[in-house]
Amino acid sequence: QVLRKSLQRGFVLSAGSFLVYEAHKLISGFAEVHASFKVEEVIEQADYLYGSGETEKLYRLLVQHKNSDDAELLWRLARASRDLAQLSSTSAEQKRQLAYEALKCAEKALEKNESNFAAHKWYGICLSDVGDFEGIKTKIGNAIVIKEHFQRAIELNPKDATTIHLIGIWCYSFAEMPWYQRKIAATLFATPPTSTFQEALRYFHMAEEADPNFYSKNLLFLGKTYLKLNNKKMALLWLSKAKEYPAHTEEDKQV
Repeated sequence: QVLRKSLQRGFVLSAGSFLVYEAHKLISGFAEVHASFKVEEVIEQADYLYGSGETEKLYRLLVQHKNSDDAELLWRLARASRDLAQLSSTSAEQKRQLAYEALKCAEKALEKNESNFAAHKWYGICLSDVGDFEGIKTKIGNAIVIKEHFQRAIELNPKDATTIHLIGIWCYSFAEMPWYQRKIAATLFATPPTSTFQEALRYFHMAEEADPNFYSKNLLFLGKTYLKLNNKKMALLWLSKAKEYPAHTEEDKQV
């Protein structure tokens, strides 16, 4: 009887523990689902604000999630931080702070998901921005790493026109590089990175083919590159398109 009672008691306790465990699993499951819905909602709001050109509101929304482990949120925060830094109303000190903040977010996004193409793209962009504050030697020294991240982004998403454009900018910058910067590059690399305006032009056209009229700056650089190649007729065509592009952002106005 003692044994039977002990076994019955054990069964009741086991059953109770099992029910508690199952309830915990159920609650945890709901919590996880709720959390995922919340992330999706924030991303949806963020993309709406980005599309509307609401830079400051977008930053305020995303900075609340700077400790998130979600790569999609983190690279969007990196982009928002950078966009805020680009505004003419942002002070020089704020620009610097935001540039480093953006790089940190992009780096964390990569740590959380190395297969996220946008994390690679924004890491490359933000690393380039930080070079503006650390001097030409650092900027040139980071050039190979930046290009590698852009190329990885294209591998992960071959249709992303913006990343293709960014490699075009990379090529244009090295094609246009003055002699003293070439000298710095020669001290940093056994084989310094080089490019041509023809190579830059190829990437700008590839970007346009991937997504026609997607970015005012791509139109501008098509015009500028044709000018470098002494083709004024084609330069006028693309510069006219850049001029007529609807200005949604601060950058569009600058273009």
